Amino acid sequence: MRADDADADQYAPQDLNAARSALSAAQGALSQRKDEDARRLALRATAEADLAFARSKEAITSAELNQRRAEVAELRRRLQGGGQ
Repeated sequence: MRADDADADQYAPQDLNAARSALSAAQGALSQRKDEDARRLALRATAEADLAFARSKEAITSAELNQRRAEVAELRRRLQGGGQ
């Protein structure tokens, strides 16, 4: 699952769990030969996983941005003579 690769367990656990639950339900429906239900649930699982991926990437990017801002602030402080 792509969301697993984006650390969604850490950054979007509820969305990832919803995706896993929908996938499990889709597999259950498929085993009962409820093809239309399985298809609908598989699409839901995909949407939930995409949401988990997006939220995880957003959290990672936001953390990286905050880190870069802190680095820039530190460099500015040093350039203004505060680092002596």
